Amino acid sequence: MPDFVVIDVETACARISSICQIGIVGFRDGVVAFEYETLVDPCDEFSAFNMRIHGISCDHVLGKPTFADIHAAVDGHLAGRITVAHSFFDKGALAAACRVHDRAAIDTTWLDSVRVARRAWPDLPSHRLNALSRFLGVRHKHHDALSDARAAGMVVVRAIDHTGIDLKGWLAPPPSRSGASPRPAAAGPLKGQRIAILGAPRHGELARFLADAGGRVVASVGTTTTMLVISNDQPFGRFVHASPAYRRAEALRREGMAIEIIAEDDLRARA
Repeated sequence: MPDFVVIDVETACARISSICQIGIVGFRDGVVAFEYETLVDPCDEFSAFNMRIHGISCDHVLGKPTFADIHAAVDGHLAGRITVAHSFFDKGALAAACRVHDRAAIDTTWLDSVRVARRAWPDLPSHRLNALSRFLGVRHKHHDALSDARAAGMVVVRAIDHTGIDLKGWLAPPPSRSGASPRPAAAGPLKGQRIAILGAPRHGELARFLADAGGRVVASVGTTTTMLVISNDQPFGRFVHASPAYRRAEALRREGMAIEIIAEDDLRARA
């Protein structure tokens, strides 16, 4: 039994029920456990726009099964399991195809890997699947359903490794905004500082350390920010200078704002 499965679909036209390719990948203990892929006759037209995106045309699906034909196989892979999709376009497409082809809805628990990526790597400029694949070093052929499913699964695997949040934790609602930033202590060496963090959550250990030292942790770099702390866990490595938060802080400094940029270890040593 896989820990979770991932599905990706390509569609023939603007109608989301027009599935013309399905890819499903099962993951167990962080590695691929099985793969399923098929072209599908959508019983619908192919638009020039969609064909430019994925390269699939009516000639490719000639003689291929319809969604009604493969519904049982898809249901067998997804039903009763955790199903990941990169955005819920695929969830909507699957539901629409079930309605159009008069098949039962598939009962599964959905997890959006876009939401996972945004929470795991909030400072990335894009959480599109091709951008995440480049960032994570995952081999990926964009708009191929099987490759997209495999890449979305790796986003979840890497997010679990990066954050320590397990699959059950990703299914739970994220921490409320009211609990995101700890209340600053009344006194301390960072009293009066408004601090943005690059690469760590506002409710995590680093945020609590800053708050205990009197600093107020803010959501992002802005005109009132006085300090940007670069977390030891920041995901950009030696390219941290290219991250949006770092570039925003540098831009404000050039405009005359007094924003200090400091590494976590240096600040801990000083505070």
